[in-house]
Amino acid sequence: MNGAYLGSKYNQDQIEKELLSMGASFEIFNYKNLIDKTAEYLSNGKAIGWFQGRMEFGPRALGGRSILGDPRSEKMQKTLNLKVKYRESFRPFAPSILHEDLSSWFDINIESPYMLFVANVIKEKQIKMTEEQKNLFGIDKLNVKRSKIPAVTHVDYSARIQTVRKDTNKHYYDLISKFKEKTGCPLIVNTSFNVRGEPIVNSPRDAFNCFMGTELDFLVIGNCILDKNKQNIDPKRDYTKKFELD
Repeated sequence: MNGAYLGSKYNQDQIEKELLSMGASFEIFNYKNLIDKTAEYLSNGKAIGWFQGRMEFGPRALGGRSILGDPRSEKMQKTLNLKVKYRESFRPFAPSILHEDLSSWFDINIESPYMLFVANVIKEKQIKMTEEQKNLFGIDKLNVKRSKIPAVTHVDYSARIQTVRKDTNKHYYDLISKFKEKTGCPLIVNTSFNVRGEPIVNSPRDAFNCFMGTELDFLVIGNCILDKNKQNIDPKRDYTKKFELD
């Protein structure tokens, strides 16, 4: 098996037609500028809905239908949980990392293309807790920064990793590479493009509804970028009232 991108796919014309039918406002970019702008938004702490190529076929979002963020941010984990996924703030997220940079960040010597393996952040990237921090309890202790990539580091310094190769997902690989070029960090936060209680988005309509019903900042779909602040319609859904907490 060389990749899990076996699901449905929408071409640019289909995407634009669907977005226009819903009253969406968007800009169209060439590939190079699309990647550059998305990486810039990520580096500035924006939460992004990412809809590219074929949908993943399996239990994980792998960069086809994903919500992305900056792993260096101490606020990103809480922001995505509370404002996008609508669930408890402490739930961890997973990193997608360029396969060639894996050993520079995690203590593992095998690739994990399907986000199925867990490994510790290497010692050089960890931030050890002080004695005062060790005596904290509950959510206060969970919120202590444990590494240079706190948004994807669990309380035990581990992370569930996805390694990304160019020959498997060029768009996603190029995006992470551009993010590395801008920040020096070869990984990004990757979680499934949905909210708690719903399946992962499949169609452009699904993606737009999730984008409008949450506090995602941007939606990057095909060659289109949608800015939440430039949408002139009311949210399609209020997810916060639809689902009870787990």
